Amino acid sequence: MWIGGLALVVGGIFLVRLSIEAGWLTPAIRTVLAALFALALLIGSEAARRIPATRDDPRIGQVLAGAGIASAYATLYLAAALYHLIGPALGFAIMLGVTALGLFLALRHGPPTAVMALVGGFAAPLVAGYDAAGIGALLVYLGLFVAALLALAIVRGWAWLALLALVAAFGWVGLLIVLVPAPSLGGIGAFLIALGIGGTLAAPRAAIARPWLRAAPLLVALVQMLALAPMLDFSALAWSFYLTLSAAALFLAWRDATLLPAAIGAAILVTLLVALGLLPGDTTTPAALPVALLLFGAAGGAASRRAPGWAVVALTGTAAPLLAARIVAPDLLSPALWALASLALALAAAALAWRHRDRAETGDMGLVGGVAVAALGTGLAVAALLPAVLAPLAALGILLAASRFDRAIPERLALLPALVLLSLALPPLSAVAEALTVSLVWEELPYLQLPPAGDAARLLLLPALALIGAGLWQRPLFGSSRRLILPAATGIAIAGLYVLLKQPLAIATPEAFRAHGFLERAALTDLALLAAWAAWHRHRPLTTALLALALGRILWFDLLGLNPALVPQAVGPLPILNAATLHLTLAAAILWRLTGLPRRSLIAALLTLIAALATIRQVAHGSILTGPVSLAENGGYSAAMLALSILWLWRGIARAGADLRRFGLTLLTLTTLKVFLIDASALEGVLRILSFMALGAALIGIGWAYRRFVTPAGNAPPADRAPA
Repeated sequence: MWIGGLALVVGGIFLVRLSIEAGWLTPAIRTVLAALFALALLIGSEAARRIPATRDDPRIGQVLAGAGIASAYATLYLAAALYHLIGPALGFAIMLGVTALGLFLALRHGPPTAVMALVGGFAAPLVAGYDAAGIGALLVYLGLFVAALLALAIVRGWAWLALLALVAAFGWVGLLIVLVPAPSLGGIGAFLIALGIGGTLAAPRAAIARPWLRAAPLLVALVQMLALAPMLDFSALAWSFYLTLSAAALFLAWRDATLLPAAIGAAILVTLLVALGLLPGDTTTPAALPVALLLFGAAGGAASRRAPGWAVVALTGTAAPLLAARIVAPDLLSPALWALASLALALAAAALAWRHRDRAETGDMGLVGGVAVAALGTGLAVAALLPAVLAPLAALGILLAASRFDRAIPERLALLPALVLLSLALPPLSAVAEALTVSLVWEELPYLQLPPAGDAARLLLLPALALIGAGLWQRPLFGSSRRLILPAATGIAIAGLYVLLKQPLAIATPEAFRAHGFLERAALTDLALLAAWAAWHRHRPLTTALLALALGRILWFDLLGLNPALVPQAVGPLPILNAATLHLTLAAAILWRLTGLPRRSLIAALLTLIAALATIRQVAHGSILTGPVSLAENGGYSAAMLALSILWLWRGIARAGADLRRFGLTLLTLTTLKVFLIDASALEGVLRILSFMALGAALIGIGWAYRRFVTPAGNAPPADRAPA
């Protein structure tokens, strides 16, 4: 039947098309005929409800009513958008009438007609031109239409209709935020507040049972309000919209516990709004921030004993926005005022924890979370005025003091000192991360991106060392979180040490990089290698991380991107006592000493080979290793490779080391190929003959020794099993 109804609509379209192609009908007549066709279908739907032959089958009336509504919207498109026979105001009035008629017929005929009315009603503004009668009129139309759909859904108990109506309405809001110019966005914000509140109130009455679906209209409205705020330049109007919607979410959640996720979402999203508002440096956000903190803190604190989520609202809505403000706009307040603000946060959180002190030993969110935020605020207050090294210690002091109410608090909140440290370290850490990022693409001057040495010492190195010291002194202090806190603190300490080690040479110009770039890079890598060697028998995970860091630096920087043979960098004028030779030799020697390291012999042998080749390069070129390869230098490479291959073969045979033996054979093979394919082509006469004779003799001797010592006679098959 629905296919038949569709056929009626399509037949009418083709009839109109035929009349147009034949030139029979003027635009006005075509529009009138389309309107008469729609009217005939609507009359037919009502007649079908009364005629004895069809009244027992409701589908016929539904089909005709749906086809009539669709034809009515098509007629509106012809009259307003295609032929311009009517003005915007009249077109908007007709659209209201058609939509109201569709809702009335949906009430009479049931879900199929309701779907047709919903699709047509939301599509009609696009057909007539969304701004034809002005944005205000469009918002009034959308508001009335959504209200009618929600009322219909409540009367009939159609949860699906309420959900579809809200999805379409929020879709229109998103479209208008993108399309509408800034002066007209105020009305959209007011409409969004009404839509979020109205949809939330209508959801349970429209038989929407799932709690997250009931809270969804408020959450979606809050997210879209967050998108609307930048277009309103984070003005007082934008903040008033967001805070009004947040207050509505808090009030509705207080009345209906299923809406508590919306209140928590508002507390989380306000943090993003604060951070986004402070980035461009506007003046409204700093004034709105205390209002937001008071709103969430007071509402969450007052209802905190009703459900754990309210404590989350209080703590998240106060601590997170203040922390975001301090990170994004550290110059917003003086250190003294930041200390006062952080102390006020600590006192408010402590008051919340005191209010929940009778719920100890249960992991109550008000008690545990309040202590956590109190410790965080105390640490931030200390860091604003005193050396940052005292901040984690102050936070730890709060945790230990609170253990009188709940003995498990120090363990439950073990991550808090790390969070305090991370919050203090974020600005310099971001600068270090930027420097490391540009260095990974082989930027020669990452020093320019580093934070000041004072910040690195005060905010990175000293707090991290204090946290590590506390963890080593009181091993049970961090409980199961020890595996997270100590590695994180170690990483932050290494970042601070890296900044300080970059200060003596301060390579900030291309000339300084040419003179000291390789020397500084080698020294940092060698420090990592020496630290790994010192910690090898004490802390294997740390040693493994330091070795991976050092070997990765050698591969990525020294051999690939910033190889001194390709990028001019001084290594020193002395043939053996130069940075390149000593650096690689030290790396090989340390790896030889790390007994128990997998594949250490192979890695050390490779480093020894590279050190030998670097020595030959330095002898040929001096301190700057760039330049063409001479005939003597090429011969030196072959001699060094041959000597090392013999050495590794001998060591592998003598110590039964399969890795060294295979490495020696592989290097010997490569040396042979090099001599035949490269070296011999550059030699002539006697030199070429002598090179081949020397290579042949060496290969014969190596083969005899390998056969003699690696496969001794004792390994031959027994005589009684020898073939006859």
